[in-house]
Amino acid sequence: MATTVVIGTQWGDEGKGKIVDLLTGHADVIVRFQGGNNAGHTLVVEGKKFVFHLIPSGILYNDKLCAIGNGVVLDPAVLLEEMEELENNGMTITPDRLRISLNTHLIMPYHRAMDHAREAAKAKGKKIGTTGRGIGPCYEDKIVRNGIKIADLLDPQLFRDKLEENLQYKNFLFRELYGTDTIDVEEVYGQYQQYAEKLAPFATNVSIIIDEARKADKNILFEGAQGTQLDIDHGTYPFVTSSNTIAGGACSGSGIGPSKIDCTLGICKAYTTRVGEGPFPTELFDEVGDQIQKQGVEFGATTGRKRRCGWLDGVVLQDAVRLNGLDGLVVTKLDVMSGLKNLKICTAYDVNGKTFNYMPANIRDAQAAKPVYRDIDGWDQDITGATSIDELPVQARDYLKAMEEIAGVPISIVSVGPGREQTMLLNNPFEK
Repeated sequence: MATTVVIGTQWGDEGKGKIVDLLTGHADVIVRFQGGNNAGHTLVVEGKKFVFHLIPSGILYNDKLCAIGNGVVLDPAVLLEEMEELENNGMTITPDRLRISLNTHLIMPYHRAMDHAREAAKAKGKKIGTTGRGIGPCYEDKIVRNGIKIADLLDPQLFRDKLEENLQYKNFLFRELYGTDTIDVEEVYGQYQQYAEKLAPFATNVSIIIDEARKADKNILFEGAQGTQLDIDHGTYPFVTSSNTIAGGACSGSGIGPSKIDCTLGICKAYTTRVGEGPFPTELFDEVGDQIQKQGVEFGATTGRKRRCGWLDGVVLQDAVRLNGLDGLVVTKLDVMSGLKNLKICTAYDVNGKTFNYMPANIRDAQAAKPVYRDIDGWDQDITGATSIDELPVQARDYLKAMEEIAGVPISIVSVGPGREQTMLLNNPFEK
């Protein structure tokens, strides 16, 4: 029995979905513990592409139990769409395969409307680059104790009381501050009561399910969304998401004690990407950046936006090792670096003449950070068919060694392509 947390070490989009899918083969229970449908996990299985925004990636296995924890903010419409798409592909989703915490907060139509209204009202240069899914406003209501949980949704009168109270205030803001359309109580109530009927069989106490699984010596896999530098507390604030993306979020976002976590794996691309606004010290604006973007097919799974691309940022990687207590590193998209003669890894920042070995907390310092690079020889060979480290070119092996040296933790998994079979499992966290 083992419990393993998988998180992103960068700004998200590191390939967590594929790695979770791989490790799910060794797990019994897969738990999503934070974020919402602003995250997207893309999987390629037998040539077919799947994109999940809420359902844990492990759902593609028929014999696994997937759970959505209380740290997630849930858009019922999106969840039901994902379930319908899976059923259209021959996978019936029942409560035996998917459970949702009764404490999970619901994204409401006014959350999405507020997201769009606020972003539109911001001046140029001040925009956060939100996905507009209502994630931030939902977490905001949760924190100020105005949120609506699934447990509330299943009590029609309690749900209506909360909805009316919230919309009285939200509609005032839409009308008087933003000059946008207001939202009708009856329309939302009717729509969400339909959601309640469909979701009721899946709602339960996920913390108890996890505890029972542990006591039954089952393997549990916790699946994070986004990446460490998007953490609300430890990321490049304010250009962050609205939840704790680091490994500690698995405890608060699902209901398991920290002493029960056995292993934490950090997913790291062989280079760095970012979607939306915010500091990005190693960002490339030349033909190399364009080549990485093209070879890596770097478009957001959720937004479709072109990702910003740059060299591997070792400072960001070291931050992730420290903040998450990483036991192992997972390197994805190593194949994208093929064809680049000279590679660079950032080992420190120069901020107005001062050296930083961590991401500055001051956002202006973070934006002014200039990378200090270590040069490494590249390789020309196609490595997408490699099945072991020994089959990689010596330069690719040297690159991986450099990543290990900078991170200070061993590499557990290496991915050289999008398919399940294009993965080298060097150290399985579920096999002690």
